[in-house]
Amino acid sequence: MTPLKPLAEPCPQYLPNDEPACRKPHPFVDVDRLSLHYGAKLAFQDVTLSISKGCITALVGPSGCGKTSFLTCLNRLTDLIPTCLVSGRIMIDKLDILAPQTDVIRLRRRIGMIFQKPNPFPLSIRRNLEFPLREHGVRDRTQLGSAIETSLRDVGLWDEVKDRLDSPALALSGGQQQRLCIARSLALAPEMLLMDEPCSALDPISGGIVEDLIVRLRGRYTIVIVTHNLAQARRIADHAALFWVHNEAGRLIETGPAKQIFEEPHDPLTAAYVSGMRG
Repeated sequence: MTPLKPLAEPCPQYLPNDEPACRKPHPFVDVDRLSLHYGAKLAFQDVTLSISKGCITALVGPSGCGKTSFLTCLNRLTDLIPTCLVSGRIMIDKLDILAPQTDVIRLRRRIGMIFQKPNPFPLSIRRNLEFPLREHGVRDRTQLGSAIETSLRDVGLWDEVKDRLDSPALALSGGQQQRLCIARSLALAPEMLLMDEPCSALDPISGGIVEDLIVRLRGRYTIVIVTHNLAQARRIADHAALFWVHNEAGRLIETGPAKQIFEEPHDPLTAAYVSGMRG
């Protein structure tokens, strides 16, 4: 097995001591005319979108417009659905991720996924983090211990759980469980994190802690987040993309810097949605 690479370096375009945004976006993912069918049902059609390295991109829009389906295409979780058909192209750096020869296991190590509801394994806190590391070939106890501590520190959990690592992960609070799931992804040193409404199942205080964590991860990781919370998207996103339903299929209506999307949108539908008149 290939050893785990070091944590991703900050995006050179991200200026951590300046405004909290990507000042000079550098494309990391290029999506071209992507469409997705579930059997005969068209989930979304002809989505073309560039995702910038080290930045937070928020996908917003009403329920059923294809945001989560789009997210699952980016690390090929769609492969797990027998009736799913994906067409178009997704390039990550120089990797065509939809190509048949793409190593999906390695792809998912590069691109972590955080779901709406926290989903820790029914194991101890320690085993939740050891399990993916061992699956990817890490056996050395010192390396395992170091990776576990680093990932828990990254999500602000180390001081809360360091004395009970062998306790059940399911005994943690909802917010702690979600941070543990994020730590589980970070333990594999990904380049990109996909987040599907990661705060929506949490109480406001826990959700705020997770939101602050997402902001702290900006620059080290490329983050794509689906959220129905427009105030959250406005607070944390560098870039935003509005999806909508047109002729019973999701479509990308407008994309751009978050400030422009929320303050000076070009499309009337975007203006109506972000102002609360639609959706």
